[in-house]
Amino acid sequence: MSEPLHTALSLAADGVPVLPLRAGKVPFGNCPACAKNACGGRPNMKIPGPCTCPHPCHGWAAATADPGVVISSTWVRAWREAAAVAYHPGGAGLTVVDLDNAEAIAWAGANLPATRIVRTTRGEHWLYQGVMQSANAVRPGVDVKSTMAYARWLGPGTGAMTALPEVVRALTVKEPSTVRLASHAITMPALVGGGACPHRTPTYLDRGIAMAEQRIAEAREAVHATVYRTFLAVLSTHGRCGCLTEAHTVRLFTAAQAKGESPRHCTDAWTNALTTLGLSHV
Repeated sequence: MSEPLHTALSLAADGVPVLPLRAGKVPFGNCPACAKNACGGRPNMKIPGPCTCPHPCHGWAAATADPGVVISSTWVRAWREAAAVAYHPGGAGLTVVDLDNAEAIAWAGANLPATRIVRTTRGEHWLYQGVMQSANAVRPGVDVKSTMAYARWLGPGTGAMTALPEVVRALTVKEPSTVRLASHAITMPALVGGGACPHRTPTYLDRGIAMAEQRIAEAREAVHATVYRTFLAVLSTHGRCGCLTEAHTVRLFTAAQAKGESPRHCTDAWTNALTTLGLSHV
């Protein structure tokens, strides 16, 4: 039994949907019967029509936790050629934050809750319990892999896995293309639960604001979307506890305006972030 097949069977036994990868970390391509979606696709690819193809032939959507499929004759042939094992995070109830370089890892360390970490060739995978939409390049060096995506299996990792936080979900939220213009007054969420901040220390907030300023300052493109996602991330972490002050907001607005954003757009982005998180009427 090949090493990839042995690993795949072990994962499938734990309910993790797996698939073989060729050299270059890519799935096996469609067989002739399925080429150009002639088969009608797979239901979990949200393409009309079923596909009963026995080959590991539809990328992430072919991932399976059925040991009978994993060791079937057509799959075993693929495992003999496989260079690695991949899995479907969403199918396993997981979200992977794929950090591609040291800068991305530093950002995660300052902004994301600690969780299980898997070392990769160039960076780290941070694994969270929970499912969300996948998206590439949510910020420099950062991809999010969960539903309709695959991730390479590189071992179980280290550390306790934590629940998927709102700050990760916020990374894939795009600013609405049509927004209702708000007044220029800055709207701050009210204090909740007596106003005591449940986070680590005031330093945690200060560091988060500094990282948010840096993220905006480093934006090379899609500045509007970057500003909105940054506001959303800050509010998802601190918007409900009342620890944000007008001074913090002014710092964020100043960073955005230094990148060419107008005061009106800053206010609109802040208001939209509050609305998205359900804080506009807190």
